[in-house]
This record gives sequence, structure tokens and C-alpha cells, in this order.
Amino acid sequence: MKKINAFILFTEPDQARKTVEELRQSESIDKIYLLTPEDSRETIKGCKNIAIDTLQSSTTVKKIAQKSNTDYTLIYQKPTVLKPGYFALERMVRIADDAQAGMVYADSYTISNGAKSNHPVIDYQEGSLRDDFDFGSLLLYNAKALKKAARQMKAGAYKYAGLYDLRLKVSQKNPLVHINEYLYTMMEEDTRASGQKIFDYVDPKNRQVQLEMEQVCTQHLKDVGAWLEPRFEKIEFNQGNFEVEASVIIPVRNRIKTIRDAIRSALSQQTTFPFNLIVVDNHSSDGTTEAIAEFKNDERLIHIVPERDDLGIGGCWNMAVHHPRCGKFAVQLDSDDVYSGEDTLQKIVNAFYAQNCAMVVGTYQMTNFHMEMIPPGIIDHREWTPENGRNNALRINGLGAPRAFYTPVLREIKVPNTSYGEDYALGLNISRHYQIGRIYDVLYLCRRWEDNSDASLDIVRMNAHNLYKDRIRTWELQARKRLK
Repeated sequence: MKKINAFILFTEPDQARKTVEELRQSESIDKIYLLTPEDSRETIKGCKNIAIDTLQSSTTVKKIAQKSNTDYTLIYQKPTVLKPGYFALERMVRIADDAQAGMVYADSYTISNGAKSNHPVIDYQEGSLRDDFDFGSLLLYNAKALKKAARQMKAGAYKYAGLYDLRLKVSQKNPLVHINEYLYTMMEEDTRASGQKIFDYVDPKNRQVQLEMEQVCTQHLKDVGAWLEPRFEKIEFNQGNFEVEASVIIPVRNRIKTIRDAIRSALSQQTTFPFNLIVVDNHSSDGTTEAIAEFKNDERLIHIVPERDDLGIGGCWNMAVHHPRCGKFAVQLDSDDVYSGEDTLQKIVNAFYAQNCAMVVGTYQMTNFHMEMIPPGIIDHREWTPENGRNNALRINGLGAPRAFYTPVLREIKVPNTSYGEDYALGLNISRHYQIGRIYDVLYLCRRWEDNSDASLDIVRMNAHNLYKDRIRTWELQARKRLK
């Protein structure tokens, strides 16, 4: 029988004892190590203590690798009680053996507020580079693969990105395999809605974490041949004939509560150049169409109701960008949101020329429906730099807002006809060849309210979104490798 060394967090003695009892029911378990705070003197009979700084550090990973002397190494990442399913650990070992996996992970059940629910996860692929990829809380590593990866790591190199570094290094030589079976139960402490969680990675207080994650991902991209040097194709802003310099583009469907605010925000822009507003009204049925018509006396407004009924947000963008009256630059404004001032459009167009870029991304402020600032406040995406932004973009799940594009480039690439991730796909594709400009002034108020499309997604929808973005990253990685 293949044996397992298990490593669990020891922060709450009662929790740790219950988890140890559960693990000892499996004949596959050899030794159990307690990952304890450095000043802890508590222990559990039959277990061995390992003092650590944090679970995520490079030093901890190397300590685990040093103690791993069985075929497999189990790491439980949560400080809550773990309940493996019947013969679950044996099942994980068998699949790891059969698939020659570097690591396996599985679906689970979660208990939150006393209720039990399914917690499925998604398949890992080449583009699953997000440092917050959800593997669940139970990871079973092939010990040889773990030790080999750990030998390439420097102790003390990372305080926050050690496990991320381990995962990427293992994935370079071995598959990471998802077992789509419910093999354990865990307690879930983070009960926030999806719309509250999605901005965690850009919270300013996590800046040092993000810098470490970027270093790890950058090295991984270099290792696999997908890293790009900061050399960009030059843009000549003389392609095509445009009657206006810029077009604000609003795709909308059933946003009667917010569409008037968005339109007023666009039409109130003060610029040194002519601009227009293209609203693609995707068959609204709640009065949005009539609200748009209230502005019909302003000749700058172009109100399009598509004949097609198969358009997502990306398809609406394509319709606007390929409209003969679209301007040289196409500038995003979501139907929920508003610009922060009357100079936003001018700043964006100026940035195209000053930074010679095919796309510009601004800075936004999170607000409630009444446009009062809410946490995490200002989102500036400073992880984007001219030197490494195009590489670091493969690690994160978004590029920021508002987004604007040089129309000839956008017409050539075209927008994926989806209603999620279409802007991210564009950013990755454009950054493969062109510079993306950045503006760190707050240009945009991003309103969070109950009708946002991502306000409260169930886990199936969240998984579908994440799987799609991972696929986008996979395609992009494959394309970048061919540039070498």
C-alpha cells in the first residue's frame, strides 16, 4: 500500500485533534505533522510538530519536502475540521498513481452556517495561472515531484507565494489532476457573496502579496517559454477615416435604473475633439429602450437595436465598433456605471497618443448604488507595468476600467461574443503585440448593487466563468510560445 505523510495546520487544538482522528482512520496515513506557530508548545500524541511562519511561505514548503519520506504528501490548507470520505485518501492515491500526477485534488462538501452543500472545482489546464485557483483545501502531492520542485526553491524567498511557486513548478513536469468526485467535507468560513470576493486580489492591503505572486508567475512563464520582453509594435494613428475622434460605447439590456445616469455621464464629457455615444440596446423589455429615446434630440447619440438575438456583451461591442460612425477610439462605459468627471474622455484619448498604445485602461472607484465609496475603494491595478504588465496579465483575472481601444486594432481582432471575460480576452490578445497604456487617475465609478451580473453567482456559474478565463489564458500561452 502506498503511504501518505499528512501535514495539517495546528491553530485550534480541538480542530486539529478531530482532523487527526479522521486521518488516522485511513490505513494509508503514515505520519501526521502539525504545522504550528513558532511559539506554540502544544502537541497531539503520536504527531510531530513543525514550527512555521505561514503555510504559504517558501520556508514552509521546504520543511514539508524535507519531512516527506513516503510516496505521497497530503497538505490540508484550512484551520477547520477535515472529514475525508470513505476510502477517500486511498482513492486519491490510486488516481495519482494511474494518472502519474504531480498533484491531485477533488470536489468536496462544505458546511456553512450549519448547511451542507456541494463544492465542485474545475479542471487544471496550462492557463490556470491564477494564484487564487480553487483546488479546494486538500492537496495530495507525489512526494518525489514535491521534493524536486522544492529543491528549486530558495528558503525564505517568499512569505506569501511559496505554495503558488510549488504548484507551478510541479505543473511544469507533471499533470495536476482534478478528481471530479466528492471526497471530503470541510467547514467554510468565508460566506461572502461572489460579488464581494472578486476584488480581493486588488485590495491595496494585499499589495506585497501580489508583488510576490508576480515574481513567481514571471519566472514560470520564462521557464515554459511564454514570457515576452517589453518590446511593442508601434501604432500609427492614421488608419481609416473617422468622422469623430472617439465613441463611448454602452451595451445595455434591462437597466432602467441606471441607463440614464450612464448616458448623461457620457454626453457631459468636455473635449477638444468631436465624439459620439453608441448605445447598443440588446432587446430591453423593462423600459430601458424608452429611457434611451429620451436623449434622441442629441445628435451625438446613436441608438442601435440589433436585429440579431444571439449577441452577448462582446457581440454588442462588435456591432458598435463596426458601425460606420464609430470613432477612432472606442471607449467603454457599462450601463451600471458613470465616469468620475467631465474630463475622462479627454484624458483617455490623450493617453493613446502620449503612450503610443492600442488599448488604455484607467482607474476606478468602487461605490454603492448611490455612488458612495465602498471597500476596497480605489482599484488602480498597479500590477500592470510597461515592463512586465503583459506577462503579469496572465496571472490576474481582469485588467481594470474604463477600457478603451484603438478602433482599427479592435476591428481586426474582434470581441468574443460572450457576456463574461470578453474584455480580458481582448487585453491579453492586444498586449501580445502592443503596449497597453495606463491612467492612474480615478476615471470611473463602478457601482456595486444587487442587479450586477456578478453580484451573487452560485458556484456552478463561478466555475464556468473561471474555466473560460483559464481557457483564454491557455490559448494565449500557446500563441505566445509560438512567437519565440
